[in-house]
Amino acid sequence: MEVTALCIRLLVTVLLLLIVQVDFSCSQTADEAFPQVVQDRQQHFEYDPIEVSCEGLEGLTGWRVMRKVKEKDVKTCSPDWTTSTGPCKITNAFQTSDSGEYWCEMGGKKSNAVNITVTTGSVILESPVHPVKQGDAVSLYCISKLTSSNITAEFSKNGHVMESRSTGNLTIESVSTSNEGLYTCKISGVESPGSWLTVRGESYHWFNIHLFYCIKLYLPYLLYAEVCG
Repeated sequence: MEVTALCIRLLVTVLLLLIVQVDFSCSQTADEAFPQVVQDRQQHFEYDPIEVSCEGLEGLTGWRVMRKVKEKDVKTCSPDWTTSTGPCKITNAFQTSDSGEYWCEMGGKKSNAVNITVTTGSVILESPVHPVKQGDAVSLYCISKLTSSNITAEFSKNGHVMESRSTGNLTIESVSTSNEGLYTCKISGVESPGSWLTVRGESYHWFNIHLFYCIKLYLPYLLYAEVCG
């Protein structure tokens, strides 16, 4: 009887640890989307509004948005430390004061950083702020401040012309690490700043994730039946 009770307690402990591990893995995936940037792109026109938010990271509030501009000292996005928690709202972005790295901090915790480029030019490349998963589709858009229709854009990677698109956008259906690089686009001879596209490790399909967790879930039952049956 004592052996059976011990086995049951052992089984419950293993299952609880598995649940914690699954929750932690899911939260890690969700946290990769922080800090959040509105508009959700790396490049912005000067005088555009930009909002950088960390609220909800790890399910918490009270994060500070930190930034490093032009290799200068690290500062809070807000000029006042006491009111620097919550979203960082930039009403009119400037190239010299708002281009740089942004990340979240609270206590000893720190998120990944994102790069924001503010340009005085008339063309920007809209590309993902965060790394994209291997196997996912990603679209790059060439945007002109001067015109919004009938745009033919030329896309380049690492200084080499890829192709021209009359739609103004380029879609990579299934990205891989070979697609990593510095991308630019050009409209009517005017070129955008460059933005780095980062591709991270191959993502598991939901089927593989479920299969993996089913194995982990039922393995303790098998062990229980073998040891305590």
